[in-house]
Amino acid sequence: MYARASVTTAAALLAITALVLPGTATASPDRAAAPAAGAAPGAVPAAKGAGSPLVIAHRGASAYAPENTLEAVEAADDLGIDWVENDVQRTKDGRLVVIHDDNLRRTTDVETLYPDRAPWKVKDFTAAEIARLDAGSWFGGRWAGARVPTLTRYLRALEANRQKLLLEIKAPELYPGIEKEILQVLREEGWLDRDHVRRRLVIQSFSADSVRAVHERRPDVTTGFLGTPAVADLPSYAAFTDQINPTHTSLTADYVAAAHRLKGAHGKPLTVSTWTVNDAAGAVRVAGFGVDGIITNNPDVVRDAVG
Repeated sequence: MYARASVTTAAALLAITALVLPGTATASPDRAAAPAAGAAPGAVPAAKGAGSPLVIAHRGASAYAPENTLEAVEAADDLGIDWVENDVQRTKDGRLVVIHDDNLRRTTDVETLYPDRAPWKVKDFTAAEIARLDAGSWFGGRWAGARVPTLTRYLRALEANRQKLLLEIKAPELYPGIEKEILQVLREEGWLDRDHVRRRLVIQSFSADSVRAVHERRPDVTTGFLGTPAVADLPSYAAFTDQINPTHTSLTADYVAAAHRLKGAHGKPLTVSTWTVNDAAGAVRVAGFGVDGIITNNPDVVRDAVG
């Protein structure tokens, strides 16, 4: 269940503790900084030891605004959070939209607008039909009218804020070829240039095949595998990914250390970003394991705990 604290109150905490990103200055200066000379692909986030864990806003700052909406992007920006995670799926007519569930019931009013279209799968609706849905009222009345954004609109919002993206390919088995289409939209929006690829973009999935497909098409892009493979299997993942991103409940210090001992697809030590940690005690716990990133609905809480 999400906390419903106001973004305004949470943003005030920014004056108390600034987020220190691995290998960078604080969040705001980092947005304006140029790419480091000679920076190598796969260096986002930096390996353990370079600083405090990176704080990544899960589906945007989803404790404070409806998940995966542009409003959640802005909430993260208001908190001074650079990195935002999202989920991408495909509509019936081939458009890419940002939404977590493979159906529209939980986070929109689809049952009201389209009562005869059960089970309301994303893949069974056109982009125009999805654009009509209210994706905010379920979270609270003040968010009424928020929409399910297209990936294009989402990227433009991040770009306007100079934010960075951890993009999850959601349920790729439902959308054959979606990796190519995501890369096409990223290219069209300027997200596959040197700056974005080296500093501002990671693509991840629970599907090893999907992560491998991205790596084969764009070997320069930093990739992540969502899950906790056995330590003995980590070398096979390191051939096509740069990050191993497990749930915090499956994590130990020994596991993180085992990942760090291996070099990923870009010749850098594998990094570990864990999810979804929403309280200070949990953040301190996983930071103690040596994780490189913490994915959280409450990025201000985590930042203040480990920054």
